[in-house]
Amino acid sequence: MQIMSCISYILLLCLISSTNAQHPTREALELTIGIGNGSKVSKSSKACNLPLKLNCQLPGTHLANQVLKFADQRLALIYPVIQKFKSLITSDPLGITQTWVGSDICSYKGFYCDNPPDNKSAIAVASIDFNGFQLSAPSLDGFLDQLPDIALFHANSNNFSGSLSPNIAKLRYLYELDISNNRFSGPFPDAVLNMPGLTFLDIRFNFFTGSVPSQIFTQNLDALFLNNNDLMIRLPENIGYTHIFYLTLANNKFNGPLPRTIFRAFSSLAEVLLLNDQLTGCIPYEIGLLKEAVVFDAGNNQLTGHLPLSIACMENLEQLNFAGNLLYGAVPEVVCELGKLVNLSLSDNYFIHVGPLCRILMERGALDVRNNCIPDLPFQRSVEDCANFFAYPRFCPRMWSYNYIPCPHFPYASLIPQVAPSP
Repeated sequence: MQIMSCISYILLLCLISSTNAQHPTREALELTIGIGNGSKVSKSSKACNLPLKLNCQLPGTHLANQVLKFADQRLALIYPVIQKFKSLITSDPLGITQTWVGSDICSYKGFYCDNPPDNKSAIAVASIDFNGFQLSAPSLDGFLDQLPDIALFHANSNNFSGSLSPNIAKLRYLYELDISNNRFSGPFPDAVLNMPGLTFLDIRFNFFTGSVPSQIFTQNLDALFLNNNDLMIRLPENIGYTHIFYLTLANNKFNGPLPRTIFRAFSSLAEVLLLNDQLTGCIPYEIGLLKEAVVFDAGNNQLTGHLPLSIACMENLEQLNFAGNLLYGAVPEVVCELGKLVNLSLSDNYFIHVGPLCRILMERGALDVRNNCIPDLPFQRSVEDCANFFAYPRFCPRMWSYNYIPCPHFPYASLIPQVAPSP
């Protein structure tokens, strides 16, 4: 009974001492509990011999250790946003989030600070680079859209999922958005149409579905990467009015014919990737206007007709792929004479003839015409397969254009009938 009385007294003393504490950083009061002849209990008391020490934590001590001082109020505002997002991360194999501790947000791995445009003396998180971090989270909602000063957001090669919040349209400084190679789904993020400052959009290698608004091709973008999703659109004529320097549409469900204006859009591109879509119709002669193209890949579509002779004007072309289409006729000799061409893939079509220049490419392994209808070559389609294809006549509009070569200095131009193209 005396022991319990002593302990009760000490606990009361702790409470009184804590209540009267004036300095939150003051050390906790350590009391030695003892049993004696009714002597008072104090810090130095040895009246009780029970070997038990009680640490009384003074108020404010724990809180003081948790008070964070931020270099700028803008950082203080996004601290809880980051910590909430951190709590949602389900996998962090590289231990990235272990650095997301304390008030020095600018030292967190993947976070970069700078002066925001509206206040050059302020400090804010201006850039995030999570590329290759392998983080997993069910969504970016409540995180990306709550970073008001963000200008660049790169999150390539993670396992983020969900859809993009329409609230990202409120990010007034964001001009680069890369969420490629993740597990995002849902419709095309229309919010980007309301972001006039956006110049770089990369959503490739995700699971976005549905139609793509044609307005995206007239946005003020320098780069647009849409490939490897499940998106669809009939390529619009207004695609020719874009100034995009890097554009990839491959491995989707883009359909319809190649608009004549598409080659105005691609005129400055080094790589044009249209493979594994659902493109139909004939190839317009305007393909020859792609003077800068090094790679042109439209393999595995449903394009038909002849190869235009205008391809001979693509002087920088190194790789040309039309394999897996419905092309027929003769492989143009002028195309096989392109000086930089190292790979011409025309397999799985219905070509019926290759001339001597093209056969030289075949001997060098640069031309692949397997599985066509060329009578004297091995590895061709069966006679029955070829007969069934040609049993149905196929016509292309503007047939004259297949012989038109839009480069005036082409050495064989005078030998080919040329008709001025229609406007």
